[in-house]
Amino acid sequence: MAEQGSPHDSTLPVFTPEVKRMGGQSRVYFGDPSSSSARRSLFLRVSAAFFAGFVICLAVVAQYASNRSCLPFSAFTALLPTDVGTPEWHQYPPAEPTNGFPSAFPSNVGYPGQTQAGAEPGVAATAPAYPLHSNVAHLVPPTRFSKDNTKVTTKDFNIFRSWGSSSPWYSIPRGKFGVDSSPEAPDTCNITGVHLLHRHGARYPADYASGSGPSGFASRLNKNAENITVTGPLSFLDNWTYKLGSEGLTPFGRSQLFDLGVSMRMRYGFLLKNFSETHSLPVFRTDSQTRMLDSAHNFALGFFGYPLEGQYQQEIMIEAKGINNTLAPYRSCPNNDIPSIGYRGAPFTDAWNAVYLKDTVPRLQRYVDGFELGVRDVYAMQELCAYETVALGYSKFCELFTEKEWEGFDYSSDIHYWYSVAWGSPIARAQGIGYVQELVSRLTQTPIETHNSSTNATLHNAVTFPLGDSLYVDATHETVVLNVLAALNISSFAAMGQLPTDHIPKRRTFRSTELAPFATNVQFQLLSCSTEPGPQIRVIVNDGVVPLANLDGCQDHPDGMCSIHAFVDAQKENIRSTDWNFVCNTNLTFPDGWKTTTGYPV
Repeated sequence: MAEQGSPHDSTLPVFTPEVKRMGGQSRVYFGDPSSSSARRSLFLRVSAAFFAGFVICLAVVAQYASNRSCLPFSAFTALLPTDVGTPEWHQYPPAEPTNGFPSAFPSNVGYPGQTQAGAEPGVAATAPAYPLHSNVAHLVPPTRFSKDNTKVTTKDFNIFRSWGSSSPWYSIPRGKFGVDSSPEAPDTCNITGVHLLHRHGARYPADYASGSGPSGFASRLNKNAENITVTGPLSFLDNWTYKLGSEGLTPFGRSQLFDLGVSMRMRYGFLLKNFSETHSLPVFRTDSQTRMLDSAHNFALGFFGYPLEGQYQQEIMIEAKGINNTLAPYRSCPNNDIPSIGYRGAPFTDAWNAVYLKDTVPRLQRYVDGFELGVRDVYAMQELCAYETVALGYSKFCELFTEKEWEGFDYSSDIHYWYSVAWGSPIARAQGIGYVQELVSRLTQTPIETHNSSTNATLHNAVTFPLGDSLYVDATHETVVLNVLAALNISSFAAMGQLPTDHIPKRRTFRSTELAPFATNVQFQLLSCSTEPGPQIRVIVNDGVVPLANLDGCQDHPDGMCSIHAFVDAQKENIRSTDWNFVCNTNLTFPDGWKTTTGYPV
């Protein structure tokens, strides 16, 4: 809106009311009310004002009619403020609080009252149904995709499940992975153990200084702010600042891991009896990155409750270049640092993004003047929708895109992960094989004899890598989860073959939203069944039971079970046929058009 005295003021008629006092009351007159000339003057002025307003309205309608955005948004444009897109960060807690007196606020003052622990829960073993995870508490969907807006949203569309690996995890519907069974123990079986591998919770995007992604878009917008005007649905950029941090857990991400811990305690708490009987504590593992350690601690708080001391032991494995770590194997695989190998999905992703955003870029460009939008800018806006939602609870960027465009964004994530770290990657299997070696070691209660992958011999001892426990929990990254699934040779996820970059296939067996969302989790469930010979194992990804029939010795079981003996033999063959040194340390070259669906280069 123009200030008084600005050039815009001269386009409007100006008249000053006259205030007179009569009988102790103030009355406002536009000229002399007793004068016919005054009444005529008033009429002319009002008519002129009405006509001027009418002309302005016609001009506005003519300007914005083609955009269909005249009514919902401001008709006036102005250059963006120079602080648009600048980082807006809040560091908490303060480094030196003025009222910090820890001694005045002890965490324990005694007098706890009488308590008695109850029986451990075990709904996975005892309940007739399984507690599924379906909601996203704390997050607000855009209005156009709310459940109430049936005119815009189709029945099965869920924007929270359309962000690829940036989606919050949810329970996979029964039968989705090809096994018509659910995670609770089958009627004739008892659960004897669980090995849990999970991803960290929702985080902020990568380093702000990288110049790409959401932070790169914010930086480019800020550098050109003095030349940019925005209108229509992009008007909110007029006072938008970059509020996302870098790589750490968001509040929602903390809640995800806390809730996951509570969920696992409710499902498998009865397994802790084994530790009580052996007078031992479980050992959970994670790596040293902040979001990883915070995720592990929040999971533990949900699983054990406060205080954590004396309830379990948290092993922190260093994540750094050159240090062996099965939860971050890419750090010790030099070929992962070669873009054409470790980031093989980049050109495929770029090709698809150019296809599905072809019409989106010019559509949004109509609302921006002084800044040429590119595919990477519009893609970054979609990323901002996801990241702002899981960080701040809501994002205006989500309103900018259609259901079809969100489907394109979701598939873009599939392409990236398929070719970079999953079955379409030449190094995925090798990077996941170290964790498979550890899984076999735990299942057979046999130490690893030869450390020839990402396993760390220093940490493989009876204290930091105990054998014979009924519960193991390892926190890692989504890339490693996909590495491990590829290394296990669970080929049902690769059944569709290579992912095309010119369309979305109707039948999709690999979806990053289902396999690698925030807080994704893989349960290796161990069972003893009266109807099966010997102990059994199932692989459950985000509550979806995975078929194991493709593994040598495993049958097509209705509940997805395989004998542990056959499963271990199949994994030993995977280990034998996977050469870490060849994959990670030799000069790998691939001809144009080379492809794989095994996560291996040969």
